[in-house]
Amino acid sequence: MGKKGVLLVNLGTPDSPSTADVRKYLREFLMDPRVIDINPVSRALLVKGIIVPTRGPKSAKLYQKIWDDKTGSPLLHYSLLQQKLLQQRLGDKYMVELAMRYQNPNIESALERFKTALVDNIQVIPMFPQYASASTGSVYEKVMGLVAKWPTSPTIFFINSFHDNNLMIETFADNARKHQPETYDHILFSFHGLPQRQLIKSDHTHNYCLKFDGCCDTITEANKFCYSAQSHHTARLIADKLNIPKEKYTICFQSRLGSDPWVQPYTSEIVAKLAKEGKKRLLVFCPAFVADCLETVYEVTTEYGDEFKALGGEHVQLVESLNGSPKFIEALAGMIKH
Repeated sequence: MGKKGVLLVNLGTPDSPSTADVRKYLREFLMDPRVIDINPVSRALLVKGIIVPTRGPKSAKLYQKIWDDKTGSPLLHYSLLQQKLLQQRLGDKYMVELAMRYQNPNIESALERFKTALVDNIQVIPMFPQYASASTGSVYEKVMGLVAKWPTSPTIFFINSFHDNNLMIETFADNARKHQPETYDHILFSFHGLPQRQLIKSDHTHNYCLKFDGCCDTITEANKFCYSAQSHHTARLIADKLNIPKEKYTICFQSRLGSDPWVQPYTSEIVAKLAKEGKKRLLVFCPAFVADCLETVYEVTTEYGDEFKALGGEHVQLVESLNGSPKFIEALAGMIKH
């Protein structure tokens, strides 16, 4: 029997913090029809004509602030660490590869290495705890589009989501305990944003999503694939693990792009609201990210931190992501079909 392949796929990162490389990354990322789901002509005009030329230089400056001369971007550094640790945990019967959905290391090269190694099957873990068409769904489409062209296709398994994985929940709770959550005035669970239209598309009943207040408060048959509902569930599980009362935390969404309505409430508006209420210390979880990256180490710590202080707050503390935690590596190992 040959080895079994395990493919970890995260979102992506530019090859360097140069404006040219950041523009290249943004172009590939935002031209994905699952990410900006509008007609192709409008998407091309928007991305290539407006977003990439204007956002590229600004994003490059942000990447330069978090880039390490030796290890590169935090996302790539921690993703490589997760690959290494999972390979050690699984042993020689498995071949663990890392890929990014956009840019490098790329999915096609990882799949080719599996093909050369004659693996018996491939198990794909999109590294997004909560399912979204723009993240996990895009990984499915890319992998299957490439493998479909092979003369012989191996058996392929996909992990749809792991938003309620107990070891993942425990890892976030463990990381929070280092900061003594009870000493903070309020706690935020800040998830990556998503356009509301994409939530509505995931509602196969066509009669549930955003049709009434609290539609994401519990997981049901109607919303079990909903990104927002899964995000709320993750937050509740972490809060329960830490005995955080409901009135002391808020679930919100960051990193919106454009003028269309996104999943609400927005993190930036909640941060401003809490500062105006006199809150001084905020603890922030980012449970949509399995590795620290631009959205956590800069957007939360610096951008929201500065906004909070400007309005009278004192401190915003990020709860570190899963990164190389042994419990999270054990969680990944538990997802593998043996």
